[in-house]
Amino acid sequence: MSSEIHEEIRRLTTALIQQQQQDGSWRFCFENGTTIDAYVIILLRTLNIQGNENLVRQLHDRILIEQQPEGSWKLFPDEEEGNLSASVEAYYALLYSGYSRTTDEPMRRAKRFIQTKGGLGKVTSILTKAILAATGHSKWPASISSIPLELLLLPASFPISFFDFSGYSRVHLAPMLIMADRHFSIKTSHAPDLNDLHVDRNDTDEQLPREFHETLDRIQTGLNRLIGTPRYIHEAALTKAEQFILQRIESDGTLYSYASSTILMIFALLALGYDGQHPLIAHAVQGITAMRCSFDGKTTMQNSPSTVWDTALLAYAMQEAGIADDHAAIRSAAAYLLSRQQRKPADWSLHNPNITPGGWGFSETNTINPDVDDTTAALRAIRSLSRTDPSYRDSWNRGLNWVLSMQNDDGGWPAFEKNTNKQMLTWLAIDGAKSAAIDPSEADLTGRALEYLGNFGGFDIRHKFIKNGTDWLINHQEKDGSWYGRWGICYIYGTWAALTGLKAAGISSDHEAMQKGAKWLLSIQNSDGGWGESCRSDRLLYFVPLEESTPSQTAWALDALIAVHSRPTAAMNNGIRTLIGLLRENNRAASYPTGAGLPGNFYIHYHSYRYIWPLLALSHYIRKYEG
Repeated sequence: MSSEIHEEIRRLTTALIQQQQQDGSWRFCFENGTTIDAYVIILLRTLNIQGNENLVRQLHDRILIEQQPEGSWKLFPDEEEGNLSASVEAYYALLYSGYSRTTDEPMRRAKRFIQTKGGLGKVTSILTKAILAATGHSKWPASISSIPLELLLLPASFPISFFDFSGYSRVHLAPMLIMADRHFSIKTSHAPDLNDLHVDRNDTDEQLPREFHETLDRIQTGLNRLIGTPRYIHEAALTKAEQFILQRIESDGTLYSYASSTILMIFALLALGYDGQHPLIAHAVQGITAMRCSFDGKTTMQNSPSTVWDTALLAYAMQEAGIADDHAAIRSAAAYLLSRQQRKPADWSLHNPNITPGGWGFSETNTINPDVDDTTAALRAIRSLSRTDPSYRDSWNRGLNWVLSMQNDDGGWPAFEKNTNKQMLTWLAIDGAKSAAIDPSEADLTGRALEYLGNFGGFDIRHKFIKNGTDWLINHQEKDGSWYGRWGICYIYGTWAALTGLKAAGISSDHEAMQKGAKWLLSIQNSDGGWGESCRSDRLLYFVPLEESTPSQTAWALDALIAVHSRPTAAMNNGIRTLIGLLRENNRAASYPTGAGLPGNFYIHYHSYRYIWPLLALSHYIRKYEG
């Protein structure tokens, strides 16, 4: 088997060197369902922008091909009964494109599915609700319109302020609050008629939970302390919201480098009176359409291209696989990453002041929204050059200090912002608020941070911050031995990150938490020797087997077991053989989404993952067991 592993490592590294771009990056597709495809069609048709007809047709065709036999669209292949929000988005966009008609059989099946699921009034996705309201097909939902725009004026010292929300929430919430405040909608003469999708004419009346009203009461208590007439305060809030958006536009015209928030921003600017041809809107549209990605004859829109993430992880994986530090591919990737390090304070510094900037973001155009995971990934990639080149050494030190500064007071690590975990914000009646509204410590982020700090930073549990991190992980282990992972699917991902992090930090393989985690992984191994987990785990919050093995999840499980076991077991060797076999196939499991963006709403098939994680697992197997 050793020769097979070496051969597979050679095959993967050779393919990666051939696919590297001239600037040193790797540009794999960040495939995220049909939601953004649909929003882009709706946006382009609403603005009546010319010159993108080929893109509209390509997106239409990609959405249509993803329809299920019963008429629905799904967020992931094994989602039960289809997804109502995704189906409404797809139906709306296909008709608006002009390339599908209500009399077409696919549209008739889609309409029947939507009606049987309760129609527009039963849509749960807040983004879908916002798009429908902004384009005149429903009222603004009370879960948004009830939140006063004046929230943006409350200082951080108040029980709730706008910056208590996570950065992701803020850049989506601000445009929606503007539109809801202005009762904005825009409906063109050629917009499709969605009236038939309203099963009940009162179906948009939301029943808001008691906790939601309690949160609003807290906000109102703060507003009562603002000085000024209600009209003056309101106008100040509107100006504040507009400035908040304008100050976070990236050089490519997008808001925070997300297509979803940029689309909402464009509608919000229209609500504020900006002309549809305004340069800010034109530039934003250009930024969104540049996010297209084509593969297998299909075109889709990426919500935030993963160029920095992919480049950092691939450069690191190739070094682990034995590619020399001074190889042209490694030096080129490192130079690209060096150019993407962020060196200016941004929103993250509000909760973490007086720290020298030094993080990395996810997307190439992201210059103001760094995160812990991307930063440790980039630092792994440049570690060798940081020992010999002063410019990389400075970059390394900046990044290391930034990661250390981002540790939460509870000992874990967040994604984007420190100590942003006010639970009352999860009471908002917004689907996904428990994951989107706050940015708490997570097992995958904490494990990944510890793995970097232990294996590459030279720290261990003798350092208090490492001890705090390991304590947090051990205290958040599930009863069955697993850990929940926020940004991957899901319990396999979290358990892999936790076990590799704990081991790197100096926790013995004999520790109860390590043994329980490894035992759990072995207990869920598929009969074919691999591992697979359904995206349903993310919504149900317990492990749901996929019944087929995916390359990335198999690699995560193996990498975790390699970290724990001093010698390979029969189950591990069976998993290695299965992993190699999976990499030679191109079936449904190979494209199953194993990345999580917003639990229950947004999942990602990273086209890079069939290279990154298998290459790491195979390389770590060889390094540990063959020296």
